[in-house]
Amino acid sequence: MAESNGLTRGHVLLFFLVMTASIASGLAIFSSASRITELLHTATTGIVLPVLLALVLSFLLEPLVRLFERGPLTRTASIFLVFALVASGLYLAFSWLSPHWAEMWFSLRTDLPRYLGRGIALLKEAQARVQEIFPYIGGFDLPSRGRVLAERLFSHILAQTTGSALKIGGLMVLVPLFTFFFLRDGQKIVRASVGLVPNRYYEMAHDLAWLISRQLSQFVRGRITEAAIVGLVVGVGLSVTDIRYAPLLALFAGITNLVPYIGPIVGMIPGILIAMVDLGIGAQFWWIVVVYLLIAQVIVDNFILIPILISHVSNLHPLWVIIAIIMGGKLYGVLGMIIGVPVASILKIVIIEIRYYRQTFALPLGEFDS
Repeated sequence: MAESNGLTRGHVLLFFLVMTASIASGLAIFSSASRITELLHTATTGIVLPVLLALVLSFLLEPLVRLFERGPLTRTASIFLVFALVASGLYLAFSWLSPHWAEMWFSLRTDLPRYLGRGIALLKEAQARVQEIFPYIGGFDLPSRGRVLAERLFSHILAQTTGSALKIGGLMVLVPLFTFFFLRDGQKIVRASVGLVPNRYYEMAHDLAWLISRQLSQFVRGRITEAAIVGLVVGVGLSVTDIRYAPLLALFAGITNLVPYIGPIVGMIPGILIAMVDLGIGAQFWWIVVVYLLIAQVIVDNFILIPILISHVSNLHPLWVIIAIIMGGKLYGVLGMIIGVPVASILKIVIIEIRYYRQTFALPLGEFDS
């Protein structure tokens, strides 16, 4: 056959074969990569939480270990001494608080259906009032959806009690073990990792390791301190009222405060709902609302704690914080929402540091590919 526009039938066949092979290879690589990613996610699901908790504990205990290490004790002996002090404190606190907290927890599980039922009734009343103003949203059944979500939540809490106990047992073994090795060999691991970097990038890698370590330590200590103070403020504010389960509500508010923006809102919902059901809409109810919104969040957290403990550490735009929370939640649920912000801060440090070294030392782009 004669050439047509410079292409023979052989050229067309060769182009078709190359394109087919390229598409097939791309699909195979994508499928393999997706499978590998899925396997890695499955393999690391059970180990991520112990490692993260161990890192948090190592950052919290490091100043105390260094304090004892300045004396005649070695670092290993200092770590064991700190572990003994922490274990003794936890044992005394558990022995004192365990009966009261266990009684409150079982009582809360008994009262939970009543609170959820009252919450659904309040949703119905709110929807009826809204539909009177906006009749065109009558097809949206908010109470039914809320009832389904509440029933799922209640069944999940009941079903996961035994599993949670088993997980806590595993964490009690793995977390101290990982914490010990992080405290004892953390600096050696960092130095060994930096030593694997080629000489021309050694200084940059060393600076990155130091900056990331400092960022993580300050962020972890700041967030834990912030959550503890917020929980304490909520607990003190609730204790002057007749609300039930004030210690549990304060603990829940402190833990959820670890998640930026979303956490404080979630943390105040149980307390407000319980106050509305048990105390009614009165002076005590509005005081509890003031404690959650004005005192704990606006005055203590936003005006005092965040400027002192957090703002200079994360230094991220609120939009990036929200994106980090959403992406972290998609990957690892609530745990991902908590660690999303520090991971985004680390990525920002890496990008800024690489950009600084490129501009300062005029490193060519191709060098980072070798």
